[in-house]
Amino acid sequence: MARKNTQRKKYVFTIILELAAMALVSCAHPAQGQDPGQEDATPSPQRIETGFELTGPDSFDSADTAILVDQDTQENTLTFLNLDLGKRYTLSLDGTTRLDDKYGDAISFDQLEKGDIVDIRFLKSKKHLTSLKLSDRAWIYEGASRYEINTVRGEVSIGSETYKLTSNTQFLSEGRNIESMDLNPSDVLTFAGIDSQVLTIRVDKGHGYLRLENDENFVGGWIEIGQAQVQRITEDMLIPVPEGSYQVYISHRGGGGVKNVEIRRNEETLLDIGDLEVPEPQSGMVLFSLTPSSAELYIDGEPVDPSGPVTLEYGLHQMIVRAAGYQSVTQYIRVGQESAAVDVELDANETTETDTESSEESSQTEVTDNYYKVYIDAPEGAEVYLDGNYMGISPCSFAKTEGTHVVTLRKTGYTTRSYTIQVDGEQKDISFSFAELVSSAVSEDSSVTDMWNEILDSIN
Repeated sequence: MARKNTQRKKYVFTIILELAAMALVSCAHPAQGQDPGQEDATPSPQRIETGFELTGPDSFDSADTAILVDQDTQENTLTFLNLDLGKRYTLSLDGTTRLDDKYGDAISFDQLEKGDIVDIRFLKSKKHLTSLKLSDRAWIYEGASRYEINTVRGEVSIGSETYKLTSNTQFLSEGRNIESMDLNPSDVLTFAGIDSQVLTIRVDKGHGYLRLENDENFVGGWIEIGQAQVQRITEDMLIPVPEGSYQVYISHRGGGGVKNVEIRRNEETLLDIGDLEVPEPQSGMVLFSLTPSSAELYIDGEPVDPSGPVTLEYGLHQMIVRAAGYQSVTQYIRVGQESAAVDVELDANETTETDTESSEESSQTEVTDNYYKVYIDAPEGAEVYLDGNYMGISPCSFAKTEGTHVVTLRKTGYTTRSYTIQVDGEQKDISFSFAELVSSAVSEDSSVTDMWNEILDSIN
């Protein structure tokens, strides 16, 4: 603030000097009674050089479309990342710098965010920013919860559109840079980019963790979190869940109930389900009608003969129906009465012979992958969870299954961390080593420090 006031004083002082010089020139007129054509003996005043040069939004010698990667409120500077060369550079700004949104309306310094894609003009020799505008070339998807990020292919799918990740792509959470694997599939994200490139991925809603307590009678049952997350209950689960409030449905053998939970970012929430009802098992008869008739039926991962009624315990069950040349169907069915009928009609695949061969090879790979393992080598002594299911204490290993998975690391006294990994289909073992977990005490101290820094910034 002191620097900004000093600059303003210099600016006012310069204007005063120039006005004074203009006044002296205007006063240098012929004396009364003197012939206008006669040469004035009075010397004309000289222009005073102050050494200061007035700048404004139209004063620039360079322009760029860049990503805003850092802000320093103390030094009144902004740091940008050039999209072509991948180079960072820092520019100062003052009261003469113009800041606009994409529509040309003025905004304040505080309204800028790390990750913004901007068009800027600046004086390169002075490293001074003269104007900034949120780029109208940039597209933005806000609050996206349905997406797929594949770091192996370097792609992001949002709805029906596919975009490319670049070496410049910025991953941000709570104003801090993170790694791509720090993102969790349950996070709600904002994507921004230009043309087919994703340049910024910002976490709008992060994730916390849900652990069930007194769940012995419900192991093998199902847990439903909100409207989208359904998972079989296993021993010692630790489930990554988007931050927010939820109704959690617990079901097993016709028993269970509903609980309300509040999930906070990066925190572990215990949910005690020991008081839920566990009645005597009840069963219902379900008759399946499958089209085509050659389709295979799997209930809770086990093959089932669909030619006659199938006895299933009351509660939630996973159903998979598949047939060669057709699109498979995976969904959950709830059994809650003595008899019911389920009709499933598969849609035919529009595939070529090559696609069929690739599909067969893929199926064979899935079976073969069971002979190969994923090793978690570091950090040592941490509880390892794969997609919420307990795997052991690191270093440990588990069966290799191709696809996107979430590895969660937990250790008493340390902040729990989750990483999203891409497991390939190659017939070989793979290993991962992650950073050491941070002490919970250190995290709390950092939070307090950040809070005090924000308070001091607001005072200054």
